[in-house]
Amino acid sequence: MMTIHSSVSDIFLDKVAEWLTQSALTGENLESIVRGFCERIAASGLPIARVHLTFSMLHPLYDALGFTWRRAGGLTIEGYRHVDDKPERFVQSPYYYLLSNNLLHLRRRVDIDGPLEFPVFEDLRKEKITDYIAFVQTFGAGSAQGMMGSWSTDSISGFSEEMIGALMRMQNHLAMAAKMAVLGKLANNMLTTYLGGDAGQRVLNGQIRRGDGETIRAALVMGDMRQSTLYAEKEGRQAYIDTLNEFFDAIAAPFNRNGGEILSFLGDGFLAVYPCGRHKDPSKVACEAALSAVFHAQSRVAALNKDRKTRGLSEVRYGIGLHVGNVMFGNVGLRDRLTFSAFGAAVNEVQRLQALTKKYSTEVVASQAFAGYTGGEWVTLGEERLRGVRQRFTVVHPKVIARTGGTTEVFHDVAADGLSEAEQVILLHRDAKKFENHPQVEKFIQ
Repeated sequence: MMTIHSSVSDIFLDKVAEWLTQSALTGENLESIVRGFCERIAASGLPIARVHLTFSMLHPLYDALGFTWRRAGGLTIEGYRHVDDKPERFVQSPYYYLLSNNLLHLRRRVDIDGPLEFPVFEDLRKEKITDYIAFVQTFGAGSAQGMMGSWSTDSISGFSEEMIGALMRMQNHLAMAAKMAVLGKLANNMLTTYLGGDAGQRVLNGQIRRGDGETIRAALVMGDMRQSTLYAEKEGRQAYIDTLNEFFDAIAAPFNRNGGEILSFLGDGFLAVYPCGRHKDPSKVACEAALSAVFHAQSRVAALNKDRKTRGLSEVRYGIGLHVGNVMFGNVGLRDRLTFSAFGAAVNEVQRLQALTKKYSTEVVASQAFAGYTGGEWVTLGEERLRGVRQRFTVVHPKVIARTGGTTEVFHDVAADGLSEAEQVILLHRDAKKFENHPQVEKFIQ
């Protein structure tokens, strides 16, 4: 436990504020800003033992990003996924109290014994925290982004009025720098989610004009769900959307790692690419990675269908085409409405190959060009003249079939148990009616 009686240095705090401004101007990421800020205010003489900051994010998968800094342990980071329920622990937290009472700040002394107002104080006691300040900070009227957090000290005398004033001033500087980082993260999140990692980075780096692009060599994967139209008509819109998302979770995820990237979703199908060099060795690496992902995807779909059977749902069927070749990779479309994608003869060919899985009643077909780089055993299905393609293609099927029994593969993401109070900050929007008379809350969580 610390004992600090010295005054807060305005000179040192001004230096921290200058650093925050410079970090915002140079585009530092949120993690660097939070880590650097916490270390600097602690170094300036403020007796900070623990800082907890949560930033609401506009992201298809995550509600918020949380940071916990401890003087003795450094920084830990968590991404908080969308979930539907509010655990009782969050309902009993200081953050919930702030939001439900339309307050910006809450201060409490943490006694070493006696009753606890909030369950989280039991954890703070173990860290010998003596004084605690929680706060809400929006990023402007009407903004969907904001910051919540807490300052904690283990100083015997707690926070002095001077320290509290210093923290409030620094909180504003931190909010401005964090807002810039969040906006940058938002742009990256959206581009990565909708375009993919590599394509999104290309756009962020300035490849935004129509016609910008390049020709690359890549192993190509085209996947498609079978009889989706009939399923949509029979089961209805929502059941179809749920099934389609389960299908993509199961089959597409393996192609988004180990050098592969889902470049686009095409209705009930997808296109994945494994960029590679033009020589034999890099082509071999790319094709083998794609084939490994195929076997992984097959196991995941088998697990999905096993689970769907227990829910009384029909199985999901699919077809996958595999090919390798040169593709054009870049921006096409209208001058003011572009898409970033791969296109060219090889893309058309892999699409035609995928359609042949119906003719040959098999889940996977590949071109001989693709199979030649993998070194595995393949069965020749036939010679085909693909629509729109002059030369004939030898169509093959992998002899080794992925094991489909006994897999423990989890084919969809499962929300983590034991969510912390920070993870629940944004979840109040699930219960908006409870707070409809509190505009401060609505402004933060809409």
